[in-house]
Amino acid sequence: MQPSLQGVPARPAILVFALAAGALLSYQAGRLWLADHRLHSTRLDVIERGVALEPANAAGWDLLGRYRQLDFANADPVQAVADFQRAVQDDPLSATYWMNLAGAYEANGDLTGAQHAFEQARSVYPLSAEVAWNYGNFLVRQDQDAAGYAEIRHAVKSDPRLLPLAISRVWRASRDVNVLLDQALPPDVDAYMQALKFFATNHQTDVALSVWRRLITLGKPVPLAQTFPFFDELIQDDRSVDAKQVWIEALTAAGLPHDEPINHSLMWNGEFLRGFENGGLGWRWNSPWDVTIDFDSAPLSHDGRAVRLDFGGGRNLELSEPAQYVPVEPGRVYHFHAYMRTEEITTESGMRFSIVDPNHDGAVNVLSDNFTGTHPWTTEEMDVTTGPTTQFLLVHLLRVGSRLFDNKLHGRVWIADVSLVPAAVPGKLSQ
Repeated sequence: MQPSLQGVPARPAILVFALAAGALLSYQAGRLWLADHRLHSTRLDVIERGVALEPANAAGWDLLGRYRQLDFANADPVQAVADFQRAVQDDPLSATYWMNLAGAYEANGDLTGAQHAFEQARSVYPLSAEVAWNYGNFLVRQDQDAAGYAEIRHAVKSDPRLLPLAISRVWRASRDVNVLLDQALPPDVDAYMQALKFFATNHQTDVALSVWRRLITLGKPVPLAQTFPFFDELIQDDRSVDAKQVWIEALTAAGLPHDEPINHSLMWNGEFLRGFENGGLGWRWNSPWDVTIDFDSAPLSHDGRAVRLDFGGGRNLELSEPAQYVPVEPGRVYHFHAYMRTEEITTESGMRFSIVDPNHDGAVNVLSDNFTGTHPWTTEEMDVTTGPTTQFLLVHLLRVGSRLFDNKLHGRVWIADVSLVPAAVPGKLSQ
C-alpha cells in the first residue's frame, strides 16, 4: 500500500514557525539581558539606554530616579520626579515606588504631592511598617504631629525593631514624655522598657521615673534584669528614696519575694535564701575566672545559707564582690553585722568587708579585720556613719592585690547573715 502524503507540505511551515519563534525568543532574551546589564551600570547614560530597551519596566524607571537623586555632582531633581511618576504609572501597586515619589516631591518642595504619594503608598500596603514609619516622619516634619505620631505608633506595632529609633525621634521632636507614651508608643511592656532604657542611658532620671510609673500601671510581668540599667542610673544619680521604692515595685512586677527583712536590715537577701540578682539593689557577682561560688549551710543556730568562694591559686586576685548597693540617709549611724569563715587563705592580703560611699570619694570608707589563713565562724561588726551627702552605701567583700612575690590567692572563704541596720536615735525606735 502506498503511504499517504497528506500533511507533508505542512512540515516546512511548522519548521519555519519554530525557527521564527526561537529567533524571537532569543532576541527577547538578549534584549532583556542587555537591559538588565545596562541597569546595573554606574553611568547615567548607560542606565538610560537600559530603560529605553524596556520602557515598561517600572523597576528601571525607579532605579533611574534614585540615581538622579544620588548623583550629587549632576543632580536632576525635576527629572527624578518624572522617572518616579513613570514607575508608579507602570506599577501602581508598589508601595516602594510611591514612597520614592513622595520623597522626590518633598525634596522639590511639593508637599501636597508628597502627602498624596504617601497616602497612595499606605492605600497600596496598609499594613506596612516601612510605609507608616516614613509617612509618620514626613507628617512630623510638616508639623502635623498628632497624625505623624499615630503613623509612627502603627509602625512600631507592626515592627518592634523600630522602637529605639521611634523613641529617640519623638522625644527629640516633642521633649514631652506624655506625648511619647500616649501618642507614639503602644501601651505594652516592651515599648515602655525600651523607653526606660533610653532615658536611663541618657541620664534623664526624672523622665525615666515617669516611664516607670506608666509601666507599673500596666500590671504586666516585668523581667527584673531588664530594669538594671534604670537602677544603675538611680544609684549614680543618688536617688536613694526612689531606688528603694522602685526596687519593691520591680520585685513585685517580676513575681519575686519582696518582703523587707524582719530584722529591719536595709540589705536584701542578706541570709542568701535566694541566688544573686546581679543588679538593682540585690547582690552582684561578676564570676571572675579562677574563682568558684556556691552555697553552704549557715553557721549553727542561724537561718539561711552561707556563700562560699573557692580560690584556685592561679593569680594575684583583686576582689570586690559579692557586692550590694544599699539606700541610706545622710548623716546617720548604721550598724553592720556579718559572719565570716576562712580556710587556708594565702598571702598577707586576705578577706575583709568594705563599706564605702560609691558616689562621694572619702565620705565613707570602713574596713573590717583582715582574715588570712584559717578562722572559724567569726562575727564581724562595725558602726558606719554616713556623710552629709551620702545616699547609698556599697557593701562588698574585698581583697586587694598582694605585694608579695608569692602572691597567688588560694583557699576558701564563707560569708553569712549580712545586715545593715539603722542605729537607734535617742527617743526613737530603729527603723
